[in-house]
Amino acid sequence: MKIISWNVNGVRAVLKKGFLEFLEAERPEIICIQEVKISDAAKDEAAFDFPGYREYWNCALRPGYSGTATLIRENLDQPLNLDTLGLAEFDDEGRTQILEFPDFYLINCYFPNANGELSRLDYKLAFNEALEKKIKKLELKKPVILTGDYNVAHQEIDLARPKENVGSPGFTHEERAWLDKFLKSGFVDTYRALNGDRVQYTWWSYRAYARARNVGWRIDYFCVSRSFQAQVKKAAILDQVEGSDHCPILLEL
Repeated sequence: MKIISWNVNGVRAVLKKGFLEFLEAERPEIICIQEVKISDAAKDEAAFDFPGYREYWNCALRPGYSGTATLIRENLDQPLNLDTLGLAEFDDEGRTQILEFPDFYLINCYFPNANGELSRLDYKLAFNEALEKKIKKLELKKPVILTGDYNVAHQEIDLARPKENVGSPGFTHEERAWLDKFLKSGFVDTYRALNGDRVQYTWWSYRAYARARNVGWRIDYFCVSRSFQAQVKKAAILDQVEGSDHCPILLEL
């Protein structure tokens, strides 16, 4: 099974930049997308067509903001159950989809950005704790795959200029400490587990030709329950794929 995750920075925008061609070339069983930036009403009016896939959406109440969607191949068993975090202050932003399959839960997640001057750091940390609490309940039943844009670079190796960015949104002590704690609680960062100290990034600022110079951050992840690690065959960053300020990441089971 091939699962892809991609912060597309606007579903309407990425559809104009080769998204369907990417889907056809990669043919993942599941693709999780974040920051779809579309309301339910606008999505319904657009009547998107993703040939061969069923669509599951969790749009934000605020138009043109946040939101997640998951596309699942029509020939794959569909989810046994669909859920969200279950807390209005986070669900209103469409940040989480929880899809139950026979052997695991798949969580498609767009973590909040701490924002300039860290104005949303407390909100993000509250989201992180609520999500972790939910995951621990799910793990009592079956393993969990948590994917998406975590909006945090875990270690210095995960961004091109760590010294200059200490304390910046996505590289604060608090955000990194939470990810440390989450991994120590029984989760595996699949990219690091399978690729060691390889340096690749998943997000580049649109400023100062950052992508052309590869001045980036690794902030998109597939983390899995440690009990599920043996099922992971490959974890990769598809950093040659354009269309967003993020690139897709891949997990093969």
